[in-house]
Amino acid sequence: MKKTLMALGICGTVAMTGCGAGDDNASPAGRDRGAGIYQQSGNTLNVNDNRAELYNENGRKGMRKRSEDFGYVRHQKTGVMGADDMQNAYQSIDREQIADMISRFSLMAPNVDDVSTLVTDEEVLIVYATDSQNRNETADQVKRMAMSVVPRWFHVYVSDDTSLRQEVENFATLDTNSPDVGDMVDGVIKQMLKSPQGRDMSTGENANGEAKGELNEETDKDDLSTQMKKGQ
Repeated sequence: MKKTLMALGICGTVAMTGCGAGDDNASPAGRDRGAGIYQQSGNTLNVNDNRAELYNENGRKGMRKRSEDFGYVRHQKTGVMGADDMQNAYQSIDREQIADMISRFSLMAPNVDDVSTLVTDEEVLIVYATDSQNRNETADQVKRMAMSVVPRWFHVYVSDDTSLRQEVENFATLDTNSPDVGDMVDGVIKQMLKSPQGRDMSTGENANGEAKGELNEETDKDDLSTQMKKGQ
């Protein structure tokens, strides 16, 4: 009988210890140390990596799809010179994935189908087919779909002239280091601007997201990169 009581006591102590550890992970302090579901890598605290296992132990049916998950990432400045490399964050943008997302979103606009999207380092070029009776309104819808996806320094150009589709597609195998690629992109943009571009984005920007009075193709991205390097 005494042995039985001792065994029960030990089990109870172990259980209480386990609960205490769980509470620590659930607390803000525990989370900040990267415990529990928080996975820490460098200056990034990534929450979502193991969350599915917490809700779906032993491979139960009803496994949540990754596409249904919310996305949450927390970044902290390290305070170490050179460790917070914002330029690398910009370079890590997956342009093809963004182009795919923009094309899919654009298909949601009424009377729009067959969308081709090119994403460069500072522009988005979209060619789409439509039978819309209000070309300017459709252009505005497609453009704003793209603006909602890309960083704000990007300029977006749209065209319902499907003869330009091949012109845009020709850039698919090029990159920012290709010879004269900037001039070639500018040439296609000039042709796209013959199509409706929708309404101005704001009182200080034109329909393509360019600051009014902008005299060249240097974008807000360049200014932003400079500010980040200065720590502004």
